[in-house]
Amino acid sequence: MSSATAHEAHHEEHPSGIMRWITTTNHKDIGTLYLWFAFIMLFIGGAMALVIRAELFQPGLQFVDPQFFNSMTTMHALIMIFGAVMPAFTGLANWLIPMMIGAPDMALPRMNNWSFWILPFAFAILLSTLFMEGGAPAGGWTLYPPLTLQTGHALPFMILSIHMMGLSSIMGAINIVATILNMRAPGMTLMKMPLFVWTWLITGYLLIAVMPVLAGAVTMLLTDKFFGTSFFNAAGGGDPVMFQHIFWFFGHPEVYILILPSFGVISSIVPTFARKPLFGYSSMVYATASIAFLSFIVWAHHMFTVGMPLSGELFFMFATMLIAVPTGVKVFNWVATMWKGALTFETPMLFALGFIIMFTIGGFSGLMLAIAPADFQYHDSYFVVAHFHYVLVPGSVFAIIAAVYYWLPKWTGHMYNERLGKIHFWLSTIFVNLTFFPMHFVGLAGMPRRIPDYALQFADYNALSSIGAFGFGFSQLLFLYIVLQTVRGGAKAGDRVWEGADGLEWTLPSPPPYHSFTTPPAVR
Repeated sequence: MSSATAHEAHHEEHPSGIMRWITTTNHKDIGTLYLWFAFIMLFIGGAMALVIRAELFQPGLQFVDPQFFNSMTTMHALIMIFGAVMPAFTGLANWLIPMMIGAPDMALPRMNNWSFWILPFAFAILLSTLFMEGGAPAGGWTLYPPLTLQTGHALPFMILSIHMMGLSSIMGAINIVATILNMRAPGMTLMKMPLFVWTWLITGYLLIAVMPVLAGAVTMLLTDKFFGTSFFNAAGGGDPVMFQHIFWFFGHPEVYILILPSFGVISSIVPTFARKPLFGYSSMVYATASIAFLSFIVWAHHMFTVGMPLSGELFFMFATMLIAVPTGVKVFNWVATMWKGALTFETPMLFALGFIIMFTIGGFSGLMLAIAPADFQYHDSYFVVAHFHYVLVPGSVFAIIAAVYYWLPKWTGHMYNERLGKIHFWLSTIFVNLTFFPMHFVGLAGMPRRIPDYALQFADYNALSSIGAFGFGFSQLLFLYIVLQTVRGGAKAGDRVWEGADGLEWTLPSPPPYHSFTTPPAVR
């Protein structure tokens, strides 16, 4: 055996059993770990959402005390954002980006392993706060002082876990950016990359820019609580509104970190099932970059009611309306791609269509919130809850589900059960609208968010929302069943799973070999 073949053979052998997963540096293994971790967190965060909805099913205090209710809203948000949506997109990036750009693996494989394995410990620490004296954090996911500084023993643990999540995100982002910029196959120029790769390149830069800002904000909370500083304490010359500025300077780019990879997924799926190339590829790239740039200059639209000067309100109002333009370009391009295409409606396409329609609804309510004088009415009401859940559930979560249905046959070599997939889609779509659409009405009628009890006139719509939430949550058990069934077996998937699919990952066998491209493919 020549040394070259020995070297190849050595690469194909990988440890089996538990050590394979603990020590792996393979992008597919790490992608799989991220996706399963995100799935587990989805169910934990979802269970917390169901505690919230059970309490709100009717007026009066039914099941939990207000302190625990506030812990649930806070923990639900932290777990869904940092534990479910972000790791799911990182898992997709790990699985797909090397295959899409013709690379053998990620640029920094050992750091890749570490960036995943920090996460289970970070979330174990966060979840352990539920059992601490004074309870889990209950200051809302925005962690505003002085409320958050009243947290009991849990505060330093929560801050440590946020630092660990941030560290994981930054390392993952550096790895993805390094991979995309340095490991593309010969002939793959930037403007030939699939849009999923583009959206992740831009998301990677956003993560590197803003995760340290969140780290700074929570560290200032820590020193205010334990080291006698007064960053946010007015009695010591500080200002609680300064926390809001720092937090939202992270928080607004963060919402685009949660949605830009979705745009990449939808831009891969729609052309496949419309059987024609994506309309306006370069405008999609520029729109994504514009959204990322503008996301840094709109943060204070979350703070119209804090007493900003009028000039500040006007600036943030116009900047926020401006960000609707590149987003509108994307929706137009998806619709134009489908126009006169030979459309078929397999499960990934159904979830993509659900994404486009409901994400647009969320975008319109966002435009309403952008108008400063109107926002004085909507602020901190259930209208805001309805808005961001329309963007994040039918937005990010539907895009992740669409991606799983789209690439799962490629990953496993088996086709999923199409009929069950369609049932899953319709259950999810009906229940997600039943959950969040009524919230627009109770919000406009004046129901504040983050309360465990409410006035009688909101009872009917809240009951509907609670029924929808339980329906949506339990529908995801069907998704779990479909994924497990597909992993274990099923009809054999071809190499090019979908007839309209285009991209380097479809040139590999299904399932792909342990190292995707040992010799770089030629890109024409």
